[in-house]
Amino acid sequence: MLSKVDGVSEQPMIVAHGLVKRFGDFTAVDGIDVEVSRGEAFGFLGPNGAGKSSTMRMIGCVSPVTDGTLRVLGHDPAVDGARIRARLGVVPQEDTLDFELSVMENLIVYGRYFGMSHKQATERGRELLEFVQLEERATSQVEPLSGGMKRRLTIARSLINDPDMLLLDEPTTGLDPQARHVVWDRLFRLKQRGVTLVLTTHYMDEAEQLCDRLVVMDRGRIAAEGSPVALIRDWSTREVVELRFAADDTETSGEKIEALVEQPERPLRALVSRVEVLPDRVLLYSDDGDATVGELHRAGVEPQSVLVRRSSLEDVFLRLTGRSLVE
Repeated sequence: MLSKVDGVSEQPMIVAHGLVKRFGDFTAVDGIDVEVSRGEAFGFLGPNGAGKSSTMRMIGCVSPVTDGTLRVLGHDPAVDGARIRARLGVVPQEDTLDFELSVMENLIVYGRYFGMSHKQATERGRELLEFVQLEERATSQVEPLSGGMKRRLTIARSLINDPDMLLLDEPTTGLDPQARHVVWDRLFRLKQRGVTLVLTTHYMDEAEQLCDRLVVMDRGRIAAEGSPVALIRDWSTREVVELRFAADDTETSGEKIEALVEQPERPLRALVSRVEVLPDRVLLYSDDGDATVGELHRAGVEPQSVLVRRSSLEDVFLRLTGRSLVE
């Protein structure tokens, strides 16, 4: 019952050209181009204030477009907003569940908004509670539920009308790691069943886990676009060496390392493509982290701790914008 109807339409689910959103003199979204295909999991990645939520509100037909063109499910939100909203599922950044109702009653009432009979909404509600693993909580009140359970109930509610596309604004913000992974599992299963997912996030691991393709946003603009693997390949190195020093020694140590990397006679020059000095650590971008660490030791660099890890989307963002993804 949860799987979407077979037969893929060639028409994109979302098409935006030169999309702009202004609030007075402030430009939240500054002329972006986006296209999302049916069945795709598409993400907007960026820090708070990047323009992600403003973009989602325009796509969800609850905030008018200031400039540019936007088509959602083939329709113009300015003309066919109600028609589009009837075919969308929306998971807002904050849960808006009714604490006065039970878990099942929350689904039934929401189903009634879409013209479903009480019987239809109840049957659909049972199916969805099983899907989000809350069937044993059907008669429970909402307030005592954990944050992760509330989030899963919000996702179930967003699916009550069997939407063509699911919009998720920061779907796991505020959840502990275990609850986040449970939510990711449910979203991944939706993706496997052909549901089109469009989400915003500032969690790099969430974007890598869920998204087929994404855009990196900063200050209302798109800095880069592609699959997580392609973005990391194109904008970073295979590995990153993280060095931590005493709190008052990071900047000085970073400058020393930068000078070492610039010396043509040292192997570090060939090993390290970029050095980033952050307030709490120094990052060295290299395709061979272990060899880089060895050369640092030979050069007399003695950090308090060393970590060699693979590059991530946060490294891509740092390369593109000069600042960390989560500030």
